[in-house]
Amino acid sequence: MTKQQRADVRWALSDAFVDNEVDYAAIARRTREFDRDEVKRILFEEVAPVCHSNLGSTLPTIWLCFNRQELEDDIEKMLGAKENSWLKRKANALLVTWLKSRYKYIWTEIEKQYQNIS
Repeated sequence: MTKQQRADVRWALSDAFVDNEVDYAAIARRTREFDRDEVKRILFEEVAPVCHSNLGSTLPTIWLCFNRQELEDDIEKMLGAKENSWLKRKANALLVTWLKSRYKYIWTEIEKQYQNIS
């Protein structure tokens, strides 16, 4: 996966964290050409750690879409911090475990849509 393709996958997956009706079919169409295990990993290890707080907030600030460049910058910053700090790696691992449980339904919905377009 190229850097641009990864950015496109992240952008598509971020749609699951907006405070609006989620178009899981569109997310699946935009990510279907990539390895599903990698898409799932990107969802929970790259996108969800940055975007999940929008869904957890009483008055979500993002209801239509995230800013694409800010999303990329935030994900790269988070990944860099994790790479440079043992403590951040451990904290992130705990967060990802929680995110996989809390937002399992997102991946379930995307997988259903993969089956519909295959």
